[in-house]
Amino acid sequence: MKLSIISPVYKAESIVDELVLRIKLEASKITEDFEIILVEDGGTDASWKRIQENCTKDLRIKGIKLSRNFGQHYAVTAGISKAKGDNIILMDCDLQDDPVYIKELYEERQKGYEIVFTRRKKRKHGLFKSFNSFIYNKLFVIFSEKKYDINAGSLVLFSTKVSKAFLQLKDNDRLYLQMLKWVGFSNTTIEVEHKPRFSGISSYNFFKLLKIGLQGWTSHSVKLLRFSTYFGFVLAFFSFLAALSIIIRYIFFEFLPGWPSIIISILFSTGLILLSIGIAGLYIGKIFEQTQERPLFIIEEEININE
Repeated sequence: MKLSIISPVYKAESIVDELVLRIKLEASKITEDFEIILVEDGGTDASWKRIQENCTKDLRIKGIKLSRNFGQHYAVTAGISKAKGDNIILMDCDLQDDPVYIKELYEERQKGYEIVFTRRKKRKHGLFKSFNSFIYNKLFVIFSEKKYDINAGSLVLFSTKVSKAFLQLKDNDRLYLQMLKWVGFSNTTIEVEHKPRFSGISSYNFFKLLKIGLQGWTSHSVKLLRFSTYFGFVLAFFSFLAALSIIIRYIFFEFLPGWPSIIISILFSTGLILLSIGIAGLYIGKIFEQTQERPLFIIEEEININE
């Protein structure tokens, strides 16, 4: 099989039919030997019913239903584990990354690249999500040892060689774009136009975005852990200078220390201690989750996978 297109689906019942239609139209320009794998990620709407209907009409449409909501990046991993194509394409279901670029991705792959990433010319997100993305980008640079492109697209193509390497990674925290960059291999990037969402609203709220941010910062670096150590050292140094200043003023000048400064110092140092413990706890929690060795996802039902 030449081509596998994987799309995680979550609360997108109004998009599934249009998604399948557009993917089939663009994939057919390359080959008729393709498959579309839709991974339903434990939503509460009728997305799975829509997937079932499309699978009945065309055996090239394949459905995977996860037992609960594991998350986008785990649904992507489930799709990759079932893909049979020589070239695998990942794309979101909201059609913000237009399937019309499938042919261009495939043509770049024919030049010998193992991975073809995309970069959005201009993000079509609301003000709130754009601001969150900007903050995430800046904090990612500070707290990790890598740069993160705020305009990186979720649409990406890669070879089976890359998919095998990807599936060897058993990380519990899975951000698939960062993982694809980590595995290496020759790659290139094409620019794409970012479209408005076809229907509905994004399921990513502030807390989900914050969780992904913490995963990104802690999965690829221990710089955040070192940061708390550096900050503690700087605070201890200035505390020493402040204590020295108080001693000098007490000996040579009239100095009556007040309780407000003491209370503020206690609160500040306590907050710093709790922050440092919290950061250490994030890494300890990741170790705990990883040592449990639970499966990354559980499949409840499959359609057309073995056809």
